[in-house]
Amino acid sequence: MIPYTYALHKIDNNINFGFHADDYSRFKFGDELVAKAFGKQLANGFIKDFLEDNLASEQIVVISSPYCFIPTATFAMKNYFVYQLNNWLVDQGRLVVQEAKIHRTITYKDDYGELNAEERMKLIGNDSFHIDKDFLKDKILFFLDDIKITGSHEKMILRMVKEYGLKNDIFMLYFAELVNHDIHPNIENFLNYHQIKSVFDLDEIIQGGNFCFNTRIVKYILNCDFNSFSIFLERQSDDFIHSLYNLALGNSYHTIACYSKNLTHLKKYITNNNLKLT
Repeated sequence: MIPYTYALHKIDNNINFGFHADDYSRFKFGDELVAKAFGKQLANGFIKDFLEDNLASEQIVVISSPYCFIPTATFAMKNYFVYQLNNWLVDQGRLVVQEAKIHRTITYKDDYGELNAEERMKLIGNDSFHIDKDFLKDKILFFLDDIKITGSHEKMILRMVKEYGLKNDIFMLYFAELVNHDIHPNIENFLNYHQIKSVFDLDEIIQGGNFCFNTRIVKYILNCDFNSFSIFLERQSDDFIHSLYNLALGNSYHTIACYSKNLTHLKKYITNNNLKLT
């Protein structure tokens, strides 16, 4: 089936995005305050532009972008999207949304945002997506993601939909979408790293009181150079260090060679500072 696609912001140039690039960068690296704003804005936009005139009576299921153990940045945005949407649905006398997870087996460590469309599809094409088909029966599905650049993730989701034989009405919802295809897809990394130029730029977000872990920040920290990583650890709380290690294990990052030196040091750091490993 052909899904309905909605994006709050349409990116047609590389200067004005409809949102602040610094905010987007902070969002991608765990600033939950920005995730809250983005989620509420996306919900309000979709309600105004579509749901007010097209609200169906079926149960809605909201599904965040696929992940393994550590959620993506979209997961935090999804929470506030759901809160805002539920408030509106209750006012309309409708059922509040349900949620489901796409379980993802990831086969790569590369920085996806630097790649073109062909490279992205080649990379992500080896991943596998899984979902509870029976739970979704006869429900409307909202697949939520932060940005659509080449559509590779959307193609993978629709491949999963086909493989599972899902007959649901499907909506693909994005905070932003690149609509000018003369712009190289690496504009995604321009946005991702607009405010984060080194691991030390993360301190303001981590210590700002509105931080939540996601896949990107864990990978970024584990992949930085060893000297920077060592200094960075000294500046973090015990709780942060504890969470970083356990999340890394949960996503099997201990099996990825380029993370091994930093992860080994992290384990030793925990041991030497008498922090519990669990």
